[in-house]
Amino acid sequence: MSVLKEFTKGLWKELPPFRLVLGLCPTLAVTNSASNGLGMGAAVIFVLVLSNMIISMVRHIIPAKVRIACFIVIAASLVVAVELLMQAYAYPLYERLGIFVPLIVVNCIILGRAEAFAAKNGVAASVADGLGMGLGFTMSLTFLGSIREILGNGTWFGMAVMPEGFEPLRIMVQAPGAFICLGLILAGMNMLNFRQARRKGEQAEALAQQQGCGSCGGCTACGAGARDAQAQ
Repeated sequence: MSVLKEFTKGLWKELPPFRLVLGLCPTLAVTNSASNGLGMGAAVIFVLVLSNMIISMVRHIIPAKVRIACFIVIAASLVVAVELLMQAYAYPLYERLGIFVPLIVVNCIILGRAEAFAAKNGVAASVADGLGMGLGFTMSLTFLGSIREILGNGTWFGMAVMPEGFEPLRIMVQAPGAFICLGLILAGMNMLNFRQARRKGEQAEALAQQQGCGSCGGCTACGAGARDAQAQ
């Protein structure tokens, strides 16, 4: 159950770009199309899962003073492998992503999960954490890239999806469009979080009323009041 929990948290509860606000540089830079977002996300999944697994396996033999340097070396080795694979099998995508492929090594998601989780947990949980975070990151980039591509080009993964009379909003596939879409998505996530919190508060208040509690300071205060009454 704990492995499943570590996997699912990255899909919504700790969604990297929209919940934790991590990895925003590639999120803003390469998401002018859905295919670019999917390709970058797949590369991050490869590096994140394998780096988490390797770091978890060797965490007991890495000296604490040089652990960050070791994490970077492991991630850099995996990024080189990703670059070679993309050059061999997906060169057009590699050209479109450009410098942001080698910059995966300093992505705060990679180093953050290595330091915060993989260096402190077992292999299975670390792999689940990396896979969940990677999939959440990929879905976020693909979603953002889809919105920008549809509104900016009228296509989705290169296929026309809008009617002939549609006038593309070119700003959406430019740098300002990335900030606009990201801001709107973050605003929507914040509104959803606020509604969920308010709904939980209303449910807790309704439950308290059903149990006959008054509008006091909570169960602790009620318990203290009861003890004072008994003492008198």
